[in-house]
Amino acid sequence: MRRRKGAFALISIGCLLLIAALTLGGYNLWDDYRAGQSVSGILDHLPIQKPPASGATPDYILNPDMEMPTEEIDGYLYIGKVTIPALELELPVMDTWDYTRMKIAPCRYVGTAYRPGFVLCGHNYTSHFGRLKNLTPGDSVFFTDVTGNEFSYEVAEKETLAPSAVEEMKSDDWDLTLFSCTLDGQARVTIRCRQIRAQDK
Repeated sequence: MRRRKGAFALISIGCLLLIAALTLGGYNLWDDYRAGQSVSGILDHLPIQKPPASGATPDYILNPDMEMPTEEIDGYLYIGKVTIPALELELPVMDTWDYTRMKIAPCRYVGTAYRPGFVLCGHNYTSHFGRLKNLTPGDSVFFTDVTGNEFSYEVAEKETLAPSAVEEMKSDDWDLTLFSCTLDGQARVTIRCRQIRAQDK
């Protein structure tokens, strides 16, 4: 009798754990879908201006220390969009980051597109930055600010950093850095990029 009760208890615990795992998995899939729908809606309403006329000197060239222009959507400020062709991603980028904002869209972690050391962070949703680990050196990344200036980058290096490696993450040795946490949250998938300027093309 005791063995039967013990076996029943173990089966019950196993069933509860299975239900919990299925529930968590279902929630994660739903949350990822919600995040993808969210960024699509934001892009539909993000006004990216036409690029400056050919031959005109952009404001950021004249003043690289200027603040990045922003556009407000639903109470949040956005500085532009990031495009990663190899992952078939085009995502709006918020002006500042916190965990609430990252549930909506990738965010600026630190820096500016007008100088080296520009860092963007995103949640590990598949529809956000969850597939950064699939990028390889030579892949293209583009950032377009809300005034229409487009910045072209090439993936140079991929590394994994600890969550405590804040100063390494913010290194201005790289023109652009993209990062997201791993699925277990124990590390940061980090993509380092070099800017491709007109004279390099």
